[in-house]
Amino acid sequence: MSTNGFASWQIILLTLSMASSMALPAEPPAASAVRYRIVVTGGELLAGAYADGHTFFITRTLRPLGLQCVGSMCVDDRQADLKEALRFAVDGASLVIVTGGLGPTDNDITREALRDFTGIALREQPEVLADMARRFNVAPDELRPNLRRQTQTPERGTYLRNAGGTAVGLVFETDTHVIVALPGPPRELQPMVRDELVSYLRKRFGTRLPGASITLRFVGLGQSQIDQTLKDHVPLPADVVTNSQFEGGRVDFTFSLPEDTPENRARLKALRGRITGHLADSIYAQDETTSLETCVIRLLEARNETLALAEVGSGGSLAAALNGAEGTHRVLIGAYIAPTTERLHQMLGGHQQPDEAQAHADDVEQLAREAAATADSQWVIATGEPRRDAQGNVFVQVAFRLPNSRVESRQVRLYGSGEPARSRLVTELLDQLRRRLR
Repeated sequence: MSTNGFASWQIILLTLSMASSMALPAEPPAASAVRYRIVVTGGELLAGAYADGHTFFITRTLRPLGLQCVGSMCVDDRQADLKEALRFAVDGASLVIVTGGLGPTDNDITREALRDFTGIALREQPEVLADMARRFNVAPDELRPNLRRQTQTPERGTYLRNAGGTAVGLVFETDTHVIVALPGPPRELQPMVRDELVSYLRKRFGTRLPGASITLRFVGLGQSQIDQTLKDHVPLPADVVTNSQFEGGRVDFTFSLPEDTPENRARLKALRGRITGHLADSIYAQDETTSLETCVIRLLEARNETLALAEVGSGGSLAAALNGAEGTHRVLIGAYIAPTTERLHQMLGGHQQPDEAQAHADDVEQLAREAAATADSQWVIATGEPRRDAQGNVFVQVAFRLPNSRVESRQVRLYGSGEPARSRLVTELLDQLRRRLR
């Protein structure tokens, strides 16, 4: 890495003078606002494999507390790079939040890098060690060394409990700065921020409690489309702070007022009503915790109906997404996954015609019918093999089998490749099912 700049970093400056329509209000923050920076670790972010969603979530959550984010950057999983990022981050900021690199593998270097940077030693925390041993149902001395390493916490500072994983958050307290390290997976980081970090920051910096806010979760629309609709039909009052987060075809918008009063709650409730009046079809949840997967499961449960999956082009991603949602076991009664449609037909007891002239749509529709018969399910989603059209675009043929035995099919284009493409495909398929279930 160059020592003259940040050539290998992706730096995102968050300033109040942003020209974007999603910028925060123009008035400056209070003089007492705590300034902080975010350092997101992960070589996969710099390679473009994933987008940084942590910055949006953290800034959205901490701004109502009176904390001012003055910068965010992505840096590779190397100690030298992280330490250089930290030297920049602590300049003019009393709080630094680092995400990622707390796991059990060799490239999880955040713990040791922060130890060396701050000069604060690490030691095993007995409570964390006991929790880890209980999690794996072994005696503490039987824990693997890479797992036991995760029980080390700073001698000066504290730790943040992790309800969803093994890596606790670390808080290093120096004479001039606080550096917080959070786990990388969103399912671990987000609850830790809400349930542990907010409380710590209030005690450490005297920050105010979160004000009144509402969250609307959208699917099927981009951030710019939502923003334009708000401009055209629901102009926002100047004191309403708006933040948004985008990932995998899903968009969360949060609207906040600084004080949690009955009047402000009533104002936000009225605002929510006006927004849903224009965008209700694309809103799948009106809180921060209900996922699209949970929304679909609840709709199926309300109808007392079941779902089966027959996946080729989606590679099991639909089943994996639904598997983590509450109530899945009550509605998902079959998930059949194979690398080719021919193999999947064989698994389902059918027979694929080898004639290439056969319409691919009919083939995937037959997969849906076979899965419905095998699982005895009212609803089925079937995905065929990825193919290219005449223009070279990659698409997947998808079929929905409905409770009345009717089968509907369509082509769904794949954008990009790998996990991001599959994530967007899962979002689109679940949204199509959601709309059919309503």
